[in-house]
Amino acid sequence: MILTSDVALVDGVRTERFAIRVEAGAITACGTRDELPRAGEQILDLGRRAMLPGTVNAHNHSFQSLLRGFGDDLPFLEWRDRALYRFSPRLDTDGVYTGALFAFAEMALHGVTTVCDFFYLNDNGNDNARAVIAAARALGLRLVMARCFYDWDGAPAIYRESVPDARRRFLELHRELAGARTVSVCPAPHSLHGASEAMIRAGAEAARETGVPWHIHLAEEKYQVDDARKQYGTTPLRAIEKLGLLGPDLVAVHGCWFDEGERALMAERGVKLAYNPNSNMFLGDGITDVVDLVRRGVPVALGTDGGCSNSRVSVFDEMRACALLQKVARAQAGSADAGQAIDAETCFAMGTVGGGDVLGLPIGRLAAGQRADVVFADLDDPSLWPEQSLAKNVVYSMSARAITDVFVDGEAVVRSRALVRMPLSEVQERVRSLTRDWTRD
Repeated sequence: MILTSDVALVDGVRTERFAIRVEAGAITACGTRDELPRAGEQILDLGRRAMLPGTVNAHNHSFQSLLRGFGDDLPFLEWRDRALYRFSPRLDTDGVYTGALFAFAEMALHGVTTVCDFFYLNDNGNDNARAVIAAARALGLRLVMARCFYDWDGAPAIYRESVPDARRRFLELHRELAGARTVSVCPAPHSLHGASEAMIRAGAEAARETGVPWHIHLAEEKYQVDDARKQYGTTPLRAIEKLGLLGPDLVAVHGCWFDEGERALMAERGVKLAYNPNSNMFLGDGITDVVDLVRRGVPVALGTDGGCSNSRVSVFDEMRACALLQKVARAQAGSADAGQAIDAETCFAMGTVGGGDVLGLPIGRLAAGQRADVVFADLDDPSLWPEQSLAKNVVYSMSARAITDVFVDGEAVVRSRALVRMPLSEVQERVRSLTRDWTRD
C-alpha cells in the first residue's frame, strides 16, 4: 500500500508530494507521489494533508487519566495522597482496562502512535498489566509496558510486591510478549524512594538479562534530591552510579533537579531522558535543563506523564511546552538570547524520532526501515495557516482539531477524526460508569 499526501515533514523538512510504501507494517520505500507507486498498487492519497511521523509518548501512567481533576492545584505530596493514593486502589482489572482505553483513545486522537506506560498497579500479578496491553491492542496503539518494580511500604498495597516476585513476574510477561509486533515490556524500578536498593538492582539486572532498557523516576522534586542525599549520601543520578548501574540502557524520567555534573555524567555514560515539561509545570516540580542536555548529546524524548499530573496527553502539546519553558528558564538565568535557546525543529524531533531512540524502537521517522506510524494533519485548518513554516506551525500553533488520520504499523487507528476500532462513545460510557460515584472531597 502507498500512503501519500500533498506535504510531509521528513526529518523536519517540508517535502512536497511525498509518499511511503507500507509492507507488513513497515515503511519499505519513500519517494514522490508520482514515481513511487507500482502498477496496480493500492494508493491512499489524503490530498490536502500534512504527513507527519507518529508522535511517541515516552512516559505515561494510563490509569491516572481516570483521576483527572481530583488533585489539580495541589502540591506534589498532597496530590499524591489525596488523588493518587486515595483513588487508584479502587481499580480492579476491569477498571485498569477502562483507564487505559480512556488514555489511549485520547492519545490516538491527538496523534500519539506509541506510548510507554509506566505501570505500577500490579496487585500481586500481571493481570492488570495484561489489561493495559489489551486496551492498547483494542485501539491499535503501539505499547511499551514499563512494568514497575515497587516495594516502599508507605504506598498502597496494590503497588507493592517482593523483589523475587517483581523479577519473576516481569520475566513471565517478557516471555509472553516475545515476538509481539506492537507490544514490548521493560522493567521500571519506580524511584529511589519507591524502590529499595535491592529492587532497583533487580530491575536493572532483569533489563540486562533480557536486552531491554530500564526506566526510573529520578530527581522529579527537590525533596527527592534531599532524600537521596540522606539515603545514599549523594544526588539521585550519582546514587545510581554508586550502585554500579549507570549505563546506556537507563532511561531517567524527569530529572528536574539534575545538577551540571549529573548532566555531564549522563552524556558520558549514554543515559537517556524522558522529559515531561507540562507535568513538571502542573505539579510545580521544576525545570529540567534540556538545552544543556541536548548540547551534550544526551538523547531526549517527550512524555505527558499521567493524566492527573498534566491533564493532557498530547505530545504535540509537550513539544510546544518544551520550547517555551526552556526559553523562559534561559531568560530567568539572564541569557541574552533566551528566545533562541531551543527551536521548534529540535522539540519536534524529541517527540518523534527522539522517542524512538530513547525507547529503542524503529519509530518516529518517515524513512525506509521504520515502522509505518503516521499522522495526517489538515492543511486547511486555520491553526496551520499561513504556510510559512510547517515545522514551526506544527509545534507552536497546530490544534488537535487539525489531526484527521492516524496509522500505527500501517493500520488505520483514526480516520476522519474518529477512532476506527471502537466508538469513542463506548469508551466514554465505561469511564462514566466507573467514576460516577467518585467525589473530589
